[in-house]
Amino acid sequence: MPENKTRDTQLIKSIATDLGFSFCGISRAEFLADEAPRLEEWLKRGYAGQMSYLERNIEKRLDPRLLVPGAKSVVSLVYNYFPEKEAAQSSLKIAKYAYGEDYHFVIKDKLRIFMERIYEKIGQVSGRAFVDSAPVLEHAWAKKSGLGWIGKNSLLLNKSMGSFFFLSELIIDIELEHDGPVKDYCGTCTACLDACPTEAISEPYVVDGSKCISYFTIELKEEIPAEVKGKFENWIFGCDICQDVCPWNRFSQPHHEPRFHPHPDLEKMSYSNWKEITEEVFQKLFKKSAVKRTKLSGLKRNIGFIG
Repeated sequence: MPENKTRDTQLIKSIATDLGFSFCGISRAEFLADEAPRLEEWLKRGYAGQMSYLERNIEKRLDPRLLVPGAKSVVSLVYNYFPEKEAAQSSLKIAKYAYGEDYHFVIKDKLRIFMERIYEKIGQVSGRAFVDSAPVLEHAWAKKSGLGWIGKNSLLLNKSMGSFFFLSELIIDIELEHDGPVKDYCGTCTACLDACPTEAISEPYVVDGSKCISYFTIELKEEIPAEVKGKFENWIFGCDICQDVCPWNRFSQPHHEPRFHPHPDLEKMSYSNWKEITEEVFQKLFKKSAVKRTKLSGLKRNIGFIG
């Protein structure tokens, strides 16, 4: 019934606000027809590099109903991670999203509570929660539900908070009112393309993942190619360059998530501390951090490559 759809939609958006999400947008669960040829072309160009998992489950990436049978709505959510201050930026650098506890843990906890509240308030709802851990085209769904537009660096941009946020989704089997997309506000700006030291943004709105500093420092398991030596600008885990130069990120505000605060010793890490990092220090600084993805060996490889 229409009144139930309105009530349920308002309820879900209210829960999102209560749980600390900055924005909540909703779209119909359907095949992403516009994304299919773009994804196919991107993969054909080899832009996934060694991220072979991106070539699997293509059908599920394009149709959420294959992930959640009977799905009717995709609820897209924004969770801020912009830090109050940058950590040790005079030394070697890690991406802001990895300062504190791994976002997978933090947001999954939120989404579990979210689903529990939906069950309590609405009743028997079937669905699944996702946070960058399954074949879901999160940027496409966020754009479709009006949370922002896809910038020239291929990230979602929001007029009021830029791009330093995580995206997550609930794919559920109830009808909800849908939000519509917003316009692209990048205009003639090419700041992100101009600033990328490895020229990973091959053209506006297209990123060659195999050339991205984040790819080299996190996803690549072998030695980093010599041809990009001297181009990392001290980034040893991830990279924020294309976000740091984006004019829309002047609207970023510090997050309010205690679990995203860095270990206090992270700010004290000098260049020599990084060069001499031990397993003990690594485990202390990054106990629950996304940085653990590289293991100490990977981080030391990255540090050594910087020189």
